[in-house]
Amino acid sequence: MTHSGFFSQQNVTANELEIEYMLTDASILLLKDNPMSVTPFVQAMLDPILTNPWQQLSTWFKSDDPTPFKTAHGMLVWDYAAHEPNFNNLFNDAMESDARLVTSVVIEKCKGVFNGLESLVDVGGGTGTMAKALAKSFPKMECIVFDLPHVVDGFQGSENLKYVGGDMFKEIPPADAILLKWILHDWNDEECVKILKKCKESLKQKGKEGKVIIIDMVLEIDHKGDITKSTETQLFFDMLMMVVVTGKERNEKEWSNLIYSAGFGGYKITPILGLRSMIEIYP
Repeated sequence: MTHSGFFSQQNVTANELEIEYMLTDASILLLKDNPMSVTPFVQAMLDPILTNPWQQLSTWFKSDDPTPFKTAHGMLVWDYAAHEPNFNNLFNDAMESDARLVTSVVIEKCKGVFNGLESLVDVGGGTGTMAKALAKSFPKMECIVFDLPHVVDGFQGSENLKYVGGDMFKEIPPADAILLKWILHDWNDEECVKILKKCKESLKQKGKEGKVIIIDMVLEIDHKGDITKSTETQLFFDMLMMVVVTGKERNEKEWSNLIYSAGFGGYKITPILGLRSMIEIYP
């Protein structure tokens, strides 16, 4: 546990006979009473619904199924969530816990990204954790949580926050800014270009020089072409995307190809938390 970084240790006495073990910054995030706890995310990742598809890799490889999740459960993960309320709640709780952690950092470090925006739509915003925090921090900004109807069903908005059900592949509500947090890594390149083109249409409807804000992983590549620090984490997330959905994690070159293929003019990448970065895309 010490080697893995879950605990740190120090000698309590000079003769090193007594050792004290302490939680690290990472394991503190697993305490259930921590406001930034990511325990729900870990519980979801270890649930049999998400671990069983890993046992189907060889069967999936020889089939025409789009994902091992489909091989294991007979339907795509989004359809499964729509039909199984318990899994839907488990998945939403996991995304909420991650959103709480990321949002606290984004609002503190990247306030300038949102200053001056009159409206923002959080595409795939789930239960609205991030949008609610943004709406509170920027009371003059109208925020929309946009997700599948079964995800947003029953949620009540506030003065500058509302929930809208729909399909991002068909139409995205118009806004000055479109937020895509942990969305595009769920989809393959062709699907991502379709989503980004819908974002571009949404910005055009608003009639202003808006932007798309992506929060996702940008794989780190050094000058030799090797993935650098936290290699295992990056590769496991990449495999997770392959097993559960049709997506993947991407390096800057791959992100650039998506952005320009969708017709956007430029982008800016800012590291924000661990392996996560913010990518601002401009028309």
